[in-house]
Amino acid sequence: MSKNYNQSPLPFQGQKRRFNASFKEALNEFKTAPVFIDLFGGSGLLSHWVKEKCPDATVVYNDYDNYSARVANIERTNALLAEFRVILKDAPVDKVISKEAKAAILKAVRREEKRSGYVDYITISSSLLFSMNYATNYDDLAKQTMYNVVRLNDYQPAPDYLEGVEVVRMDYRQLFDRWKHVSGAVFLIDPPYLSTDCGTYGNYWKLANYLDVLQCLKGTSYFYFTSNKSSILELTEWISKNLGGENPFSVAKRVDMNARMNHNAGYVDIMLYKKSPQ
Repeated sequence: MSKNYNQSPLPFQGQKRRFNASFKEALNEFKTAPVFIDLFGGSGLLSHWVKEKCPDATVVYNDYDNYSARVANIERTNALLAEFRVILKDAPVDKVISKEAKAAILKAVRREEKRSGYVDYITISSSLLFSMNYATNYDDLAKQTMYNVVRLNDYQPAPDYLEGVEVVRMDYRQLFDRWKHVSGAVFLIDPPYLSTDCGTYGNYWKLANYLDVLQCLKGTSYFYFTSNKSSILELTEWISKNLGGENPFSVAKRVDMNARMNHNAGYVDIMLYKKSPQ
């Protein structure tokens, strides 16, 4: 691969950039694995790292959020951000923009959508909306308060980001069923976290959805990501101790990564992984 990325080329809620070193180190235990299946592909960063570390393996990236389309349209997004910079050149930074400036920005967005048929609303949201707020369509963007937080530099085009990776889009259960019987397969499992904001995902997940994912851990080799803001680890441990159920994480190795949202709030990202005996 011509370039190694330490983080995804465009904003994505929940990308795993903090696990760069620890994930790649853990991959040493799976170097002979023939295939890695990224069930909840997100930004594709895990898939990219696997292909970088294990170039001979098949890597299947479930691009359920259509992140690859965002990457393919980076130049269009840069052109739109350049318009925003002109519109807001005299506006105070980090402050609410005027009604006139907002109208001009929305006009530019609507024009680009009509011209090219594509606008990366999530990426432009990070330059117009404050504090991790995202829009996914024009109407959603138009109703929100806008701030002058426009990115000063262009995003770098990333045509090689998913080089060598097989991109699919399907329900994770169908993808798991397709590969679960393949000897040596490793599943990358990074579902939207329980009890956290899942605003950029296409649907709302209930507790049962998170528990269903745990079925992908039975007898498989896996990497599973969660956080201490989720109760999934405590729940599985309680069920094991009090109801005699199997805890799928009982022999998994664990890596914790501290993260901060602001000066007053933080959390712990957690990676668990296990190599199943063949």
